[in-house]
Amino acid sequence: MAGHEQHYVMPRAEFDKPVKILIVVSPYYKDIADNMVAGAVAEIEAAGGTHEVVQVPGALEIPTAIGIADRQTNFDGYVALGCVIRGETTHYDTVCNDSSRAIQLLGLQGLCIGNGILTVENRPQAEVRADPADQNKGGGAAAAALHLIALRRKWGASKEGVGFKPPSESILLAGDSNGSTTA
Repeated sequence: MAGHEQHYVMPRAEFDKPVKILIVVSPYYKDIADNMVAGAVAEIEAAGGTHEVVQVPGALEIPTAIGIADRQTNFDGYVALGCVIRGETTHYDTVCNDSSRAIQLLGLQGLCIGNGILTVENRPQAEVRADPADQNKGGGAAAAALHLIALRRKWGASKEGVGFKPPSESILLAGDSNGSTTA
């Protein structure tokens, strides 16, 4: 085990307009999930944001809930929280890989997601990582989502007028010349 190595922590993201975050948590290991939620909530509130928490049965359902929320709500970002502890079967690998991959794919579609799904070998590793007074991975996932929201707002504000635009002249359509030839 690597222990507590020092690493750089970015300054807290700052916003001129409030952010609204959805925390999607699997309480499969409830005490661990509760600690992670506490860390995430503290980070969101410290950045001046608001949050809502929803629960799903397991880590595999977290990306699905985020996808549904993105299509049907107006959250600025998402925090995925849960814990997968290695067991005796390969199910651990499936849950870890598939939940992580689905969250990454959602992120590549433009969603601002902090992935705080712990993938650990044993309960003591999970307890240390979930503890807001120790590694605070819930707070770290919230910070990641907040930083992505800040980037989206920064870059989104300067993108007016950028992207595909049809030319100002009419566009000719393929087909016969009976009827309109412009779009």
